[in-house]
Amino acid sequence: MSALSQYIEIFDSHRATIEAKSAEVMNLCRQDARNRLEGKRLPQKGTEGYEKTSIEDMFAPDFGVNINRVNIPVDVSLSFKCDVPNMSTIMAFVVNDSFVPSSTLHNKMPQGVIIDSLAKVATENPQLVSRYYNQLADNDNEAVALNTMLAQDGVMIYVPRGVVMERPIQLVNIFNSAAPLMGVRRLVIVVEEGAKAQLLICDHTQNSEYRYLSSQVIEAFVGQNASLDIYDIEESSDTTSRYSQLYARQERDSQLIVNGVTLTGGVTRNDYHIELVGDNCTSTLGGMAIGSGHQHIDNNSDVRHLSAHCNSNQLFKCVLDEESTGAFEGAIYVAPGAQFTEAYQSNRNLLASKSARMHTKPQLEIYNDDVKCSHGATTGQLDADALFYMRSRGIPEQEARTMLMQAFMVDVIDMVKMEGLRDRLRHLVEKRFYGQQASCADCGVTCRDPKKD
Repeated sequence: MSALSQYIEIFDSHRATIEAKSAEVMNLCRQDARNRLEGKRLPQKGTEGYEKTSIEDMFAPDFGVNINRVNIPVDVSLSFKCDVPNMSTIMAFVVNDSFVPSSTLHNKMPQGVIIDSLAKVATENPQLVSRYYNQLADNDNEAVALNTMLAQDGVMIYVPRGVVMERPIQLVNIFNSAAPLMGVRRLVIVVEEGAKAQLLICDHTQNSEYRYLSSQVIEAFVGQNASLDIYDIEESSDTTSRYSQLYARQERDSQLIVNGVTLTGGVTRNDYHIELVGDNCTSTLGGMAIGSGHQHIDNNSDVRHLSAHCNSNQLFKCVLDEESTGAFEGAIYVAPGAQFTEAYQSNRNLLASKSARMHTKPQLEIYNDDVKCSHGATTGQLDADALFYMRSRGIPEQEARTMLMQAFMVDVIDMVKMEGLRDRLRHLVEKRFYGQQASCADCGVTCRDPKKD
């Protein structure tokens, strides 16, 4: 039996329960998704592109699916640091794949802003959700169709026209279960014309005794002259696999920043699909990954310039140690009508051991002469001369190596606009390179329990 077959069988056997525990807007998309999966298989290594991670292998283990929406209690204070020093956020949680609001989530919320359960909003305001849900994600993609078929809840973030969110939104994803589990996560983000929002997503695993899989699909709509920042930090366990697909569409004069950070995890694959459909858009896509042990990290980007006078910049960096592996495949597409495009892509990688491996493939596809585009990739080891110089000044070898790896990541961290988060990332990266996972005691931050928030 293929990995896909086992989930189709679950859907066919429990469709009534799945639909009863969800919302009609989401249910209307299920049959089409199921039909698209008929006779298909999830992509395997070699069937998609250069060294892309096998989705078949990620989904093959017998993960459970919480179709009955059983409430699995989580002690948030034992898991992670929720706060970012010097930064006040509007916080919500996703426990496995169920939305859990903090008690203060809706306090002082700007008028018209929605941050809530996707199923709840779809029930109370179906016209709003149907306008955006499943409209941007590619359902010809088997993993997206699988997510659409099984998703029962998710998160809806809606910022209406002209509203500027003064505080960042923080969404904390937590895995905790007494058995292997797949979390079917769906996130819809809408930032309307002239609105501005910043979103911080944090991934954590509380009980690492079991295997978990995060199947995540994000649809982000950035309206005319709107601004959206998404910072996505993964600090999970080596028993957690994650497949995240982000689909974003930018209208005229909009700005988008997406920055994905993988600090700890098992097998990670992040796919980014960004369409610049209006003139004068600016898009910044960054990624930073640190691998050790047998960790595997795969980042793929597809930035499509479909209109004129737009600018995009991609920078992905990866440091791999021990037996860890990484992959990157990036594409820039410039349509015939997208004159005066400026698009840049860079992938730089550092191998800190002889056993680490990195595969990279940047690509350009340009159908216009009036453009400035470039791409490049480098993979190397620590600078031997710099290492020798530092050791000659009395710095121990391991500390010198760590300092050089930290310095390698600086420009990706500097892409973060939120000062408090930028400082926090510097701290987390430092702890990671020293072989530690930061705890609350390390930073003096008090964790918050959403039920006592």
